[in-house]
Amino acid sequence: MKRCAIIFSAHCYQVFSFHLRLGSATNFLPALLFLENNCVRKLSSFGSNSARPFPDYSPKKPSIRDSELVYNISTAIKQRRSEPLRCILKPFESRFRPNHLIWVLMDIKNDYKLVLDFFEWSCLHRDPSLEARCIVIQIAAAEKDPKMAHGLIRDFWRKPSLDISLSFAHFLENLIYTYKDWGSSPYVFDIFFQVLIEVGILGEARKLFDKLLNYGLVLSCDSCNLFLSRLSNNLDELKKLLKVFGEFSEVGVCWNTASYNIIMHSLCQRGKVKEAHPLLLQMELRGCVPDVISYSTLINGYCQSGELQVVLKVIEEMQVRGLNPNAFTFNSIILLLCKSGKVLDAERVLREMICQGIVPDNVVYTTLIDGFYKVGNSTAAYRLFDEMRGQEISPDFITFTTLVCGLCQTGNIAEADKLFQEMLNRGLEPDEVTYTALIDGYCKAGNIVQAVKLVEDMEMARINPDTYTYTTLMDAYCKYGEMVKAHELLREMLDRGLQPTVVTFNVLMNGFCVLGMLEGGERLLKWMLEKGIMPNATSYNSLMKQYCIRNNMRATTEIYKGMCGQGVLPNGNTYNILIKGHCKARNMKEAWFLHKEMLEKGFNLTADTYNVLIKGFIKRKKHLEAKNLFKEMRDEGLIADRELYYIFIDMTFDEGNTDMTLELCDEAIEKCLVDGPIMGTDDYNFNM
Repeated sequence: MKRCAIIFSAHCYQVFSFHLRLGSATNFLPALLFLENNCVRKLSSFGSNSARPFPDYSPKKPSIRDSELVYNISTAIKQRRSEPLRCILKPFESRFRPNHLIWVLMDIKNDYKLVLDFFEWSCLHRDPSLEARCIVIQIAAAEKDPKMAHGLIRDFWRKPSLDISLSFAHFLENLIYTYKDWGSSPYVFDIFFQVLIEVGILGEARKLFDKLLNYGLVLSCDSCNLFLSRLSNNLDELKKLLKVFGEFSEVGVCWNTASYNIIMHSLCQRGKVKEAHPLLLQMELRGCVPDVISYSTLINGYCQSGELQVVLKVIEEMQVRGLNPNAFTFNSIILLLCKSGKVLDAERVLREMICQGIVPDNVVYTTLIDGFYKVGNSTAAYRLFDEMRGQEISPDFITFTTLVCGLCQTGNIAEADKLFQEMLNRGLEPDEVTYTALIDGYCKAGNIVQAVKLVEDMEMARINPDTYTYTTLMDAYCKYGEMVKAHELLREMLDRGLQPTVVTFNVLMNGFCVLGMLEGGERLLKWMLEKGIMPNATSYNSLMKQYCIRNNMRATTEIYKGMCGQGVLPNGNTYNILIKGHCKARNMKEAWFLHKEMLEKGFNLTADTYNVLIKGFIKRKKHLEAKNLFKEMRDEGLIADRELYYIFIDMTFDEGNTDMTLELCDEAIEKCLVDGPIMGTDDYNFNM
């Protein structure tokens, strides 16, 4: 019968391993269910006779002389307990040897305090033997003093230049050797297991687990959970984690709710929330009740994958079970809503959170503040900041940085600087993001002097400007037409070992082009390609835009061909630039072809491009094409200029279409007020 049970258990494990080799975490679930529901526990199938007994303790016997010394020491420390040990044992120091420690411990092992005091005294004179250390560890575990046992084990593993494999073998050998006669508390092995995990020796921890099975011992679920947690932190070890979960269960570890939560968290961390969800059901089948952490872990996983509707269903299921969301749950939902741009809904969740008596922290408020700034609602963002301070929730440097970035983006540089100073006064240290946001804000305000001063302040604070900081300053210099200073910044950036990005070169490219230095722009493009720095569509757009303005469509076309030849895909701006350029050069056939290609690729014309394209067709007497484009433009919700409205009002009136004429008149009055400019057929606004 025993043999059949063992064979059946081995067969179950083969099935489990097969599912794991398939390479999908989903396959783990049926495999684990099969193991848990069908396998005979290895320990129960072996029976009590199969477990190896712990060895009897048989230390080296003392000589008559040693026995006399041990007796004298034991008697002295027992009878003179009130005196310091260093005074009592002074006469014995010169004759005291490591073995004497063990023999004395045999006499005093029932007096725990005396054991600790004597061991401490002996350690001051020489390092104890591993056997002696393990004896005291056993006594501490038996006396239910895990802190002492833990410290004694951890002190051993802190030794420098430790041969881990050899030391583990010796330590475990001594711990097993001293177990039966010095404590017999199985928890000592849990403590050893936990220390191995804490110091990161996971391989030896697993060896310890397997070794103890030979003695019929299974480590506690809490210790095994610690092992799972450490494996869970390594994103590359999912298969190993799931394998351990299955193997430990097979040999007798009774996993609890916390165990399943660890597995669910690990799966969610790796984006496998759909594989984590069925574990809720499996928990209940194994007699574990999902708790608020179980549901919060799932909710956070679905929030990370942006599945709001599923999140709402899980919350509903959670509440049906009488579990209320905790702070972590609310934080996850608020973050998801803010990422989705649903900041008003996110704030409603905040209010619900407060109504339930859960105090939001600065992370929640910072998330909402950032969310409101991203949708352009700076008033609401600042209101939340005031509310946060009113509730005495201290903003951290991330909160201040978020506010500074948001204010700079909205052009409120004065308020941003005020908050920056408050941040410094609170002793909060800004980072490169904070400084760069302010630098960018000052650059966008035409105050480049203050921006440069901030770079100097940044360096004085030992915060090195990054590529983005330099690129921001270079952009400002380029817009001021100071290309020499922009180049100096590039050289300084390279000297510091910072790698410029394609955005950095696009800033320089735009600077050359705006100043009409097209040859410089083309040289820069050539240099980028020679250095293996792949330009993007924006790099080429800068050059094409300026050649279009100069009505040099031959050069524009050559640049466009070169762009396509390099495998760089055009973007919406590329098409808008080309279409307007061809319209200006009266190449309507080419413009119409580009318009069709643009729509096929999912890009949309801007209002300016529509205006230019329609007028180009009207000049060519292509009224049908012009009408279709005008209708398409209006359907897209884009506003034509006044001149186009006048043209189509006259056209529909001449055709006798009074209703359309009146509709266009009303639309022109509503959307193109009388004081608006009339765009001439030769005026072009080339937006990048």
